[in-house]
Amino acid sequence: MTKTVTVAWQPETAGKTPVYQQLVAYCLREVRVGNWLAGDRLPSQRQLAAQLELNRSTVHAAMAELQALGVVQTAHGGGTRVTAASWSTLLAASPDWRDWVAAGEFTANQPLIQTINQREPTVPIRLSTGELGPDLLPKQRVQAAMIQAANHMTTLNYLPARGSLALREALVERLHRWGITTTPDNVLITSGSLQALQLITAGLLEPGATVYTAPASYLRSLRVLEVVQAKWVPVPVDGEGLAYWHIPQTTGAQLLYTVPTFANPLGTVTSVQRRRDLLDFAQRRRLPIIEDSAYQNLWLAERPPEPLKAHDRHGNVLYLGTVSKDLAPGLRVGWLVGPSAVVARLADIKMQMDYGASSLSQMTLTALFRAPDFDAAQTTLRNRLRERRDAALAALTAELTGLATWNRPTGGFYIWVQLPAQLELNRLFQAALQAGVLINPGTVYGTTERALRLSYAYATPADFRQGVRVLARLIQDQLR
Repeated sequence: MTKTVTVAWQPETAGKTPVYQQLVAYCLREVRVGNWLAGDRLPSQRQLAAQLELNRSTVHAAMAELQALGVVQTAHGGGTRVTAASWSTLLAASPDWRDWVAAGEFTANQPLIQTINQREPTVPIRLSTGELGPDLLPKQRVQAAMIQAANHMTTLNYLPARGSLALREALVERLHRWGITTTPDNVLITSGSLQALQLITAGLLEPGATVYTAPASYLRSLRVLEVVQAKWVPVPVDGEGLAYWHIPQTTGAQLLYTVPTFANPLGTVTSVQRRRDLLDFAQRRRLPIIEDSAYQNLWLAERPPEPLKAHDRHGNVLYLGTVSKDLAPGLRVGWLVGPSAVVARLADIKMQMDYGASSLSQMTLTALFRAPDFDAAQTTLRNRLRERRDAALAALTAELTGLATWNRPTGGFYIWVQLPAQLELNRLFQAALQAGVLINPGTVYGTTERALRLSYAYATPADFRQGVRVLARLIQDQLR
């Protein structure tokens, strides 16, 4: 007879094993010993979270893993039920994939980020999404570039290890406009700039290396550097940029990750003088710098200063770029610019990983870069983003005045919204999600501030206004 199972267990919150993995292990044990039978219903995620005093995102991550293992099944309106009989978990012919999953070198994403990634495609109002909205895609230009690439196609074979020569030559020309003098041999085409970080981790970082970055940083939302047990050290930020002089003199392996132009998530821009001083400091200390330029082309007021790489005379800077923010993330094309020996090393690792980024995407991007209207289209995009930024700021003023404070970004996608200290951020996240609004809490970027990163790039102005209206109501409910 079908029943609702009893969960007689409490997590060890001080233990080394993540709580969601503890919950997975407990559920598997109950199935294996026959306490829970196929067809039995589990308490709702809300009930489990309340009983176990856990965040709902933690319970959701555990249920997602159990479903992936085939132990439970969740049906809309039907709750979560056990699907595996006790004997099926013991079959000798079936490998225990849990051990294999736990043994992988990549650490699982934070449960909160897993929830964001899983729910993003289905939530009506997405204030979290760091990409252009569908209505901002230059559809006709991309279609024309694809047709041009197809018409000139002679092969779809593998490309050279560094990537398409034609694309690297086009990039060299475009980088020159930002003061970066380089050659195609110093450019590596990657599957987005995130892969460049993975390659650097795999090929250049020593185990236990110290990574310096801003207190609130996109890099802190990733787990890629945990493969080499990297040590995070925050560097203070002031009105001019990173306060680099706080970086101590050490003998161990260390590097600096920075987004000097429209940093994610704070939107800050490092001043010209601070860039020069930082580069001089790095050259004296022989401190490697990873410069992420993802938002560099998206200024909304005046063109930002030249990148650090433009003044790098000693090969200190590995410069990362992408079209994921100012064109189309689905092309999955990024690039790394650095010393030829470093590029050759990372190109060899990339060939072992995927044997090169998409040939078709590289041909398409080359055609886009070569198109005579490319720069005009970029100007149009900036104008439309400025309109969205202004509409978003107007919505915040109308709905959140007195409840929060925020910055006025001069470029990029994001507004950093600071909330009252007594607000429970995870409770706000869960309540907003239930109301159909997805937000990015500041905690995913490593900060302890009560803050949100809101994106005005994806949601339409009407949706942004409605989403902020929902947030205002939920904040007021908490503060009562």
